[in-house]
Amino acid sequence: MAQQRMLKFVTKAKEMPEKRDASVRSHDFNEIYREFADAKATEQASRCSQCGVPYCQAHCPLHNNIPDWLRLTAEGRLQEAYEISQATNSFPEICGRICPQDRLCEGNCVIEQSGHGTVTIGAIEKYVTDTAWDMGWVKPIKPAVERAESVGIIGAGPGGLAAADVLRRAGVQVTVYDRYDRAGGLLTYGIPGFKLEKDIVMQRVKQLEDGGVDFVMNCNVGEDISFDAIRGKHDAVLIATGVYNTRDLRDPGADAAGIVRAIDYLTVSNKLSFGDDVPEFEDGTFNAAGKRVVVIGGGDTAMDCVRTAIRQGATSVKCLYRRDRANMPGSQREVQNAEEEGVEFVWMAAPCGFAGNPVSKMSIQKMRLGQPDASGRQSPEPIEGGIYEEEVDLVIKALGFEPEDLPKLWGVEALETTRWGTVKATFNTHATSLPGVYAVGDIVRGASLVVWAIRDGREAGAEIVKFLDGAAQVAAE
Repeated sequence: MAQQRMLKFVTKAKEMPEKRDASVRSHDFNEIYREFADAKATEQASRCSQCGVPYCQAHCPLHNNIPDWLRLTAEGRLQEAYEISQATNSFPEICGRICPQDRLCEGNCVIEQSGHGTVTIGAIEKYVTDTAWDMGWVKPIKPAVERAESVGIIGAGPGGLAAADVLRRAGVQVTVYDRYDRAGGLLTYGIPGFKLEKDIVMQRVKQLEDGGVDFVMNCNVGEDISFDAIRGKHDAVLIATGVYNTRDLRDPGADAAGIVRAIDYLTVSNKLSFGDDVPEFEDGTFNAAGKRVVVIGGGDTAMDCVRTAIRQGATSVKCLYRRDRANMPGSQREVQNAEEEGVEFVWMAAPCGFAGNPVSKMSIQKMRLGQPDASGRQSPEPIEGGIYEEEVDLVIKALGFEPEDLPKLWGVEALETTRWGTVKATFNTHATSLPGVYAVGDIVRGASLVVWAIRDGREAGAEIVKFLDGAAQVAAE
């Protein structure tokens, strides 16, 4: 009977949830995709071929049991579908919204390869989990047994929160330290509301709080509390700080007013969505209204910036990227959304100088693609004589992120790092060079996807439980 409900891809075409019209959505920060209706989610889930080797699951960093919860959704067994989804993913409603499914699960769907159009996995995942919240199926964490051991987690982003979830379910006492005034890290202050509305993040934070996780906010490790003090207070420590140092421009005039970091720009915009009083927005520093905006970069952060500038009322918004569209690291789905909303993409172009303070003009160098570099991608090369000027009022640097020098910042020279400045941690166990100290997410991987941070956090949480079990056994002997 179950199989008869599936394999509908031969008769049912792929459908995404309705997307709000660009002329409407570009004026607010609400999510752009509407919810699936129950019947439509069931229909789209029934398109799954239930293949013997589920490439969707293999290419998901969390190895979510996607075919299983698609089948349960097709059968109308949504609570069971949610429980299967939650078993491998601490935050399925977040991944359903912001994962680049076109590069992961959906991009490797068998029926997509056969020309029938992928199963819309992300939209169904979002629908199932949103339904679970609406129906009250998502409960606070209640461990069967409370343990005396405690773990300190530095960083309240997706990696730290995923580890906190695993540890609390095991009964471990958890304290999370974070520099911001709200938990969530980039989920809260880096990703705009039109991709991830903030109440979605806050409800997960509240679930963790209700489950016994303590949050110490506005806490800068190395300033407000030392790393050694945190180690002294807890039986194990997890570093999940993410990477926040922005790669900088070295072109003439790049230190002028009006040239800002993407993370600062997005943080200000997201604070406004909470109703906060933000002087840096009121004085125009991070407000694109009435300005000619250029965003430099080609990743998803650049897409977040250009689409935010449109919503703030910029006169024009251009995205400058030194390679072509095919070589852009950001999601093609996001590029399409940005183009629909009025963003102009300038491919094969790079900044080479700025004039005015505040900035009023920038020089742009036309590029071409040359020989492949060490990564296999063609290296951009300047075209001789291909320089022109562009008038601009606000330049946003979305050039990627680098790690902070944590050993120096925290005065812990014994914490080993790689030549890229990331924390050196053992694969799978996530253990660092310091006993009882673990590290996950971008501070280990470099700037990466939220789903990888969640995977790391879940793995590290399980490893820390094993570490605590071993320590308890030694103490008992």
